[in-house]
Amino acid sequence: MTRRRLREAGEAGEAGAAVVDFVLVLVILLPLVLGVVQVALVLHVRNVLASAAAEGARHAAVQGNGDGHGVARTREQIDGVVAGDFADDVSVSRTTVGGVTTVEVVVVATVPALGLGGPGVTVRVEGHAVAEPPR
Repeated sequence: MTRRRLREAGEAGEAGAAVVDFVLVLVILLPLVLGVVQVALVLHVRNVLASAAAEGARHAAVQGNGDGHGVARTREQIDGVVAGDFADDVSVSRTTVGGVTTVEVVVVATVPALGLGGPGVTVRVEGHAVAEPPR
């Protein structure tokens, strides 16, 4: 056979190989990319909840504000950045640490898989602030 015929025979034998290669790479790459996106989503929601919990604790710690003010402020902060569904389980408590009264806001939320639903990751964050003493 001449070189031209050998080349044409080789080209005909590899027809469609690019599709197979693409599928093989996609099977490995797609779960990896989706996993990175899921981790980024969970970290984003956790950071938003932590910031909102700290803000709610500072708001509840101001003299004249009660625990309800802290819960409302936390839910407002969460709803302003991510969905308000993450603000369902917000609790405020007052504790004494080293003789100082502190306010603790706890937020527990479940981040669904890729934000679409299904099994999720439970995130629990806390925010603390020193309560203003009565005058």
